[in-house]
Amino acid sequence: MASSGVEGLKGTWDYVDGENFDEYMKELGVGLTTRLAARSIKPRLIFSENGGKWTVKSESTIKSTSYEFTPSVEFDETTPDGRQVKSTINFEGNKWVHTTVDKDGKKSVVTRYVDDKDQHMIDMECGSVKARRWYKRA
Repeated sequence: MASSGVEGLKGTWDYVDGENFDEYMKELGVGLTTRLAARSIKPRLIFSENGGKWTVKSESTIKSTSYEFTPSVEFDETTPDGRQVKSTINFEGNKWVHTTVDKDGKKSVVTRYVDDKDQHMIDMECGSVKARRWYKRA
């Protein structure tokens, strides 16, 4: 088993499955065409850290994206669906909590952690909608 807590997220992860992702994207305001494309994507996620600055890459056959951040420092992010948001990622215990707020004030919270089966779990919440995705080590 890899190291625990947020350190355990470092490495490469392949998409396994998800629940309610389309409803979550709809709540965020993502358009139908983008949601349809997103349904077919099985992304590979790559997490790394260098000198306290983290890099997250998402690679798929349709689109690859990446962003860098320093924990607890707000940054401007362009989401994979093209929305401009203010983001903050805090490490809370064994969890990585990514909060975004868009130009209209819509807030989303994405929590990442490694569960007891060594899967990368992602819990997403926007408004009253909750979704989940999970990944296995590549």
